[in-house]
Amino acid sequence: MIDLVIEPRRRDLGGFEVGRLLPFAARRMVGPFIFLDRMGPAGFAPGIPRSVDVRPHPHIGLSTLTYLFEGEIMHRDSVGSEQAIRPGEVNWMTAGRGITHSERFEHARREGGRMDGLQAWVALPKEHEETDPAFFHHGMDELPEMSEKGVRRRLIAGEAHGARSPVRTHSPLYYVHSTLDAGAREQLPHDVAERAAYVIEGEVEADGQRFGAGQLLVFGKGGPAVLDARTPAQLMLLGGDPVGERFLEWNFVSSSKARIEQAKADWRAGRMKLPDLDHDEFIPLPA
Repeated sequence: MIDLVIEPRRRDLGGFEVGRLLPFAARRMVGPFIFLDRMGPAGFAPGIPRSVDVRPHPHIGLSTLTYLFEGEIMHRDSVGSEQAIRPGEVNWMTAGRGITHSERFEHARREGGRMDGLQAWVALPKEHEETDPAFFHHGMDELPEMSEKGVRRRLIAGEAHGARSPVRTHSPLYYVHSTLDAGAREQLPHDVAERAAYVIEGEVEADGQRFGAGQLLVFGKGGPAVLDARTPAQLMLLGGDPVGERFLEWNFVSSSKARIEQAKADWRAGRMKLPDLDHDEFIPLPA
């Protein structure tokens, strides 16, 4: 049974629009997923301005999960990483007690092209909120793939459908890219407390209603969660067990308001190290 349908809210990040899905007023989290943005789809001409880039900025208390359908983004961070991400790959960055990073569209600046993908933030359990920051990249060939009856799945993170992703997570969850032929059926895993499906493209039916690209369908607890593809479709399936209440302000996530205030003070005072290979500018703390 569908509890809620969330429509994307458009946000301009300085020349590049995203469709924001989480957090939402009526549903701030799905399992540990506290943030979900659709980046694009968009077309870039060669020579796009640097204002499109996401300059160095900080995070605490979460992991970011970046996954692309089209395009390329260059990631640099304060633990020394420099890694381009391309379609079908995963960048998993754990902020823990604090990390800074940038995301730059250098390939599109040189050559132009399409950009499309999803970025999710996964709140860390309390016992891991202050863990050491880390970054991991996983190529497409590292991610488990499964096929059955017109459905092809890539397991990006967590456990689902009898498989486990190599992406290191800190609480029970799943994140699955599912491609369906017209007439195929997808069923969300039922062994986690909270579940949702994001329609990347195409049209699906659930609970006797039809849904299209850009909508996030949040399912109730227990019972089957089934989607039938009325056209060829792509879905992102996500879910997991709740980690408890979290506060979210700007790029900071924590179970403690005081910890967020400390992070704000640290960033304002310049006490958080900038990326090793991208330290000449940064995003100031918003007013």
